[in-house]
Amino acid sequence: MPAARTALLVVDMINSYDFEDAEKLLASAREAVPNIRTAIERAREADVPIVYVNDNFGRWNSSPSELVEEVLGTEHRDLLEPLVPDEDARFVVKARHSCFYETPLEYLLRQLEIERIVLTGQVTEQCILYSALDAYIRHLSVVVPTDAVAHIHEDLATAALRMMEVNMRAELCRAGDCRL
Repeated sequence: MPAARTALLVVDMINSYDFEDAEKLLASAREAVPNIRTAIERAREADVPIVYVNDNFGRWNSSPSELVEEVLGTEHRDLLEPLVPDEDARFVVKARHSCFYETPLEYLLRQLEIERIVLTGQVTEQCILYSALDAYIRHLSVVVPTDAVAHIHEDLATAALRMMEVNMRAELCRAGDCRL
């Protein structure tokens, strides 16, 4: 049986961290960023499509490049600099927690004949969890590199990862070891 066609999703990493609970997220994000970078580099080497799925923070007239430039002008630019999308990356804007909710992501993945997604980014117990569930109900296989996702509440993130593994049959791995 041939390997499933895979896409790497980078969720909500274009972020100025200007919201309630941001301070709780920052430490975890700092740990996750190098591992997300590893996943991105591995995906590029393996010719795996990379899709940035990001909140636009209500700025409906902003382009992806404008969102990137804005965040690069903030005090937390160091968290985005290693992850800046290249010219081959795809970009999907989302307004809610799930990468799939009222976005063209499902259509894009079908066009690319994707059967399996690798979820990286933030927040484990929110956007990653809800996106994993929405992927699972769409019959996509889900992989979560546990060192490439960031959390606000460690206990909820641990529970969310366990739920993804048990309830959604998600494969949990490390960013450097996940099969792409």
